[in-house]
Amino acid sequence: MQLEQMEIAVIGAGEMGGAIVRGLVAGGHVPAGHIRVSNPSKPKLEALERVCPGMHTTTSNVEAVRGTYLVVLAVKPRLVEGVLEEIRPALLPEALVVSVAAGVPLELLAGWAGEGRAVFRAIPNIAVEVAAGVTAISCKDASDEQRALVTDLFASMGATFAVPESRLDAYMSLASCGLAYAFRYIRAAMEGGVELGVPATEAKQAVMATLEGATALLRAHGLHPEAEVDRVTTPGGLTIRGLNAMEAHGFTAAVVAGLRSSLPR
Repeated sequence: MQLEQMEIAVIGAGEMGGAIVRGLVAGGHVPAGHIRVSNPSKPKLEALERVCPGMHTTTSNVEAVRGTYLVVLAVKPRLVEGVLEEIRPALLPEALVVSVAAGVPLELLAGWAGEGRAVFRAIPNIAVEVAAGVTAISCKDASDEQRALVTDLFASMGATFAVPESRLDAYMSLASCGLAYAFRYIRAAMEGGVELGVPATEAKQAVMATLEGATALLRAHGLHPEAEVDRVTTPGGLTIRGLNAMEAHGFTAAVVAGLRSSLPR
């Protein structure tokens, strides 16, 4: 089955559920008319309808999943079991269940979804909304074709990584929490730019373009980041002075400590 032909249900229209719906529609791979979204709050559904006209919205989870081939659970972890118990009788026998709830293991999902059903855990970040997301994916009882389909779904919204379930939390820290860390770097660099006399708006634009350039260089050359650092530093130069000052204030140690601290306990 192709993405364009597939009926998809998204349970939950919060930040992540909404980002996934907007990303799917914006990417053009899934027609809005093939997406059903359920949420207990009508205002959230109405907000999605305004930016994704043509999709089906409902406050009934059962209505949303009936007849769909792929169901994305974008609800709080504590609600996953109850939602699956509610919708299980309405699921097609071949329907796939994809949970984006952090910390709910595949073994539990498989038990709640019904014996033999293919279940997936996906950990996306909210940049899926603009087709620039990062999603780590693990699965249980899925065929190669089913794995490819779920991978294609999230690949339409950014980069994907098929990983063992044991590594999902690390990807969550690195890419999902990592977005917030990147935003904080941008803010800090903006503040430094303002101190140096650059207007805040221009500083933001310059920092964003610099990060895009750094990413583009790494992609183009395939080098280790430190090799690219060596290309822009000279003995006794300004850049190495800046780098050493940052390290003296714990730059690398702070980043690593942040990543470690954001692992679930």
